[in-house]
Amino acid sequence: MTSDPSNLTPMMQQYMNIRSELPPNTFLLFRLGDFYELFLEDAEQASVIMGITLTHRHGMPMAGIPYHSAENYINKILRTGKKVAICNQVETAKPGKLVKREVTRILTPGTTLEASQLIENQNQYLLAISISKKQIHAAWLDLSTGGFGIATDPNALNLLPVFNGLDPKEVIVPEIAHTTWKSNPELTQWWQQFQVFIQGRPLSQLPDYQFDPINGVKLVMDSLGVLNLEGFGISREHPALGSAGALIAYATETLRESPKNIRSIKEYSSSNTLLLDPATLRNLEIFKSSQNTRSGTLIEAMDATVTAAGGRLLEQYLATPLIDTLELSRRQQCIADLIENPSDSRILQESLKKIRDLTRIISRLQNRIQNPRELGAIKNTLHQLPTLLQILTEIEGIAIKQLATQINPFDQLREILSSALNDELPSKLEEGGIIKHGYNNDLDHLLSLTTNNKTWISNLERAEQEKTGIKNLKVKFNGTFGYFIEITNSNLHLVPNHYIRKQTTTNSERFYTEELKEKEKEILTAEDRALAQEAKLFKQLVERTLQESKQLLQTAETLAEIDLFLGWAQIALEWNYCRPSLADDDSLEIEQGRHPVVEQMLKKDIIGITTNHSFVPNDTWLKSNTDQIALLTGPNMAGKSTYIRQVALITLMAQVGSYVPADRCHIGIVDRIFSRVGANDELARGNSTFMVEMNETANIVNNSTARSLIILDEIGRGTSTYDGLSIAWAVIEHLHQHPTEGPRTLFATHYHELTKLDQTLPRLRNYSVHVKEWNDQIVFIRQVMPGAADKSYGIQVARLAGLPPSVIDRAKIILSKLETEGNTVQKHLFKKQSTKNLTKEKKTPEFESQLSFF
Repeated sequence: MTSDPSNLTPMMQQYMNIRSELPPNTFLLFRLGDFYELFLEDAEQASVIMGITLTHRHGMPMAGIPYHSAENYINKILRTGKKVAICNQVETAKPGKLVKREVTRILTPGTTLEASQLIENQNQYLLAISISKKQIHAAWLDLSTGGFGIATDPNALNLLPVFNGLDPKEVIVPEIAHTTWKSNPELTQWWQQFQVFIQGRPLSQLPDYQFDPINGVKLVMDSLGVLNLEGFGISREHPALGSAGALIAYATETLRESPKNIRSIKEYSSSNTLLLDPATLRNLEIFKSSQNTRSGTLIEAMDATVTAAGGRLLEQYLATPLIDTLELSRRQQCIADLIENPSDSRILQESLKKIRDLTRIISRLQNRIQNPRELGAIKNTLHQLPTLLQILTEIEGIAIKQLATQINPFDQLREILSSALNDELPSKLEEGGIIKHGYNNDLDHLLSLTTNNKTWISNLERAEQEKTGIKNLKVKFNGTFGYFIEITNSNLHLVPNHYIRKQTTTNSERFYTEELKEKEKEILTAEDRALAQEAKLFKQLVERTLQESKQLLQTAETLAEIDLFLGWAQIALEWNYCRPSLADDDSLEIEQGRHPVVEQMLKKDIIGITTNHSFVPNDTWLKSNTDQIALLTGPNMAGKSTYIRQVALITLMAQVGSYVPADRCHIGIVDRIFSRVGANDELARGNSTFMVEMNETANIVNNSTARSLIILDEIGRGTSTYDGLSIAWAVIEHLHQHPTEGPRTLFATHYHELTKLDQTLPRLRNYSVHVKEWNDQIVFIRQVMPGAADKSYGIQVARLAGLPPSVIDRAKIILSKLETEGNTVQKHLFKKQSTKNLTKEKKTPEFESQLSFF
């Protein structure tokens, strides 16, 4: 941004000085009267983003927006990932003197607090990442709720699942990150996956010193108002405190003061959580579908919440599934208590619909964003608490009764707010009309003066009409000229001599009298005093409310849990879910399991009308030391992919504490879920379908344990048939290589040669998706049965897809020849494979010779 300083006015010099101190990628909104103005390059770029007119004055580009509607325009800028600095007047304007202006707030995609800039049922995380001593250190903060977490892990990839689950709206890293991370050969895989993760997310680079752990400890303790972090179970030497300090510093810069709503900090450990890598989150469509929407996802299928906080809690649970059976059992028992009391649960849910978002409202109040209507929302929410508490105490069940003890009725605060606040409240403090009549005598007196004076104005208007004979004479007011008498041009000959001309307009003249001028001073003084008194009382009410912030936030968290468990109880009843048993063993048993998303979608057509389609349930039995690998064959469209996905989703649902779509379910706790399904090109990053497939497969074979659950769909199909078969074969052997146990695995394939592996791999079992064949046609039964499929039925599926008969007939001829030649290859391969039991130690030379056969 350039301009010759010698030619600038004092106001523009002030603008340029403020603009020069802002971080990159930031637009400056400069308050001038009733408008926010942008100048030079800011004006040129922002006018396009906001869709406003670009003007020029003395050759300087300018664009302006009304300050009272600025929020809508600001939102458009934030959606592009850019930042907005708000520069306001910080002193009363005086004639002939340049008014002092300062940046009072910087809005960024990850630090917004205003309701219009947030998605109510989604968290708004800001994430900071640093790396030292080959370890990754991270911290995340949701300024809108005060949620604050840190984590350190020696394996950088272990935290990527958490980052994806958090879905941060902005990421901050040290300035050296892009050079040191990229050039470090030990971080090659991390760097590649980090590039995928940050795609489409705003990224800010901060000076490296802001990630200093020593300074971070002080910033975090100051923000929490504590002398040490031992009460949170965190050591002063925790290396992630450097990233946490960077978050606090960044939030302080944007708020222009230290955030006031951070009350705790939690340490995340990957060892306590079921991990889902980014590919699995994508493949299982947990948060986003393949079309990048919420529709058709697991979170949508599991969401029957009626409050914003309940929806955010669901997101948190799915982002960090547990391996803690005690906590999972508590969640399950809460659902069970609600299922057993359906009538009370319905009433409870209706009451929760009237609950407002206490957590975010309190956060805004604590950070100087104080809207009278939101204080009224707290009042209305508190009125619902006695009813909620009464219903909760009537529900039989220890788990729910325990939740009830965490809700404070706030009788005193409710009474104060009810006696003080009007039922209808303005959106802005300066509009007045906040405090009830009878709450404060001084305010009532000032308002009575204002009311009496306005009555005097009305009486004056009638009296002047009678005196002058001007029937359309009006006494009016505006902020620029105050009170005046307006007379149309056609009646100017009737104007009395004592009227003093004030302003001329197109169709009328405006006058005042000495009497009106004196009364104007009295009226405006009374109105200003009344607004000042009302503002003072409002701030006292805010302070009184914030005295209860800790218990208000505890109550809000409990209500969010109740809302989530009510939603899960409703889904369980509606869709006939069961309570899964959980244990620290190696088995996974599902009777009549269903895919939670597909089952719901089958019940409705594309316009939401209920249909008669039903989902075909299936059983699953996996055990690490006996039935470790289920090899699934069958034709395309038969349901293999749906089946293996449903097993993974049921496991995930069980490990967030939900009931699951099955008749019976037992889950031996899973430490990680891996998936390799679908074919996704990453051409922009130079990765073909096959390279993506191999990257994901490598991650699985390198990081899975005997407690993991793996679902694999069509490994090797991104390359030639024999290469793909060889790779699939080798992957199965690798997963089975331990002599007594291995990760529970569902492996769907079209390579029928692999079904012979049950003769050499004792923990592998063959299954197939049953179909019926009639007159060269097939009918999909979608039933998973023991045993291998006899063929792939690809040509029959092609016929269903509409290929011409001539193509189908020719395909049959070609298939017959290929099958004859392929059987020779298969026999030779299996003969060589079965000559040895390929353990990890003995595998290499023999197996290499087999692969070279192709």
